[in-house]
Amino acid sequence: MEEASSTFAKHIGGLSVKKINDSNYEFYTEVKEINLNTSKIAHGGFICSIADTGMGNSVHKTIESKRCVTISLDVKFISAASLGQKLLGKVKIQKKTRTLVFATCEISSSENIVATASGVWKIL
Repeated sequence: MEEASSTFAKHIGGLSVKKINDSNYEFYTEVKEINLNTSKIAHGGFICSIADTGMGNSVHKTIESKRCVTISLDVKFISAASLGQKLLGKVKIQKKTRTLVFATCEISSSENIVATASGVWKIL
């Protein structure tokens, strides 16, 4: 497992990424106090950020560390995540072309699916 190295990933509490095989990856994080909204559940922006960061790091590994940027991100919120919950993101690289990579992910706690996401990354 490899810690995401961006300053932003560290700013939101850290995220670890693990390669399962050429098209499947996992990422892990924990909901911390800084990630909560006023209702004391994980902020939607935090969920979007970990989806983008987890899938983006997976795409980066898939394209052999070439630079890439997110050009599309779609997130569906399914259930809430609470302080201290460990979240697991399962990433699937759906398709890779010469200039684009398409990925999906499911983020879950030990009890529920928290969110699903899909995105497109442009290889620079």
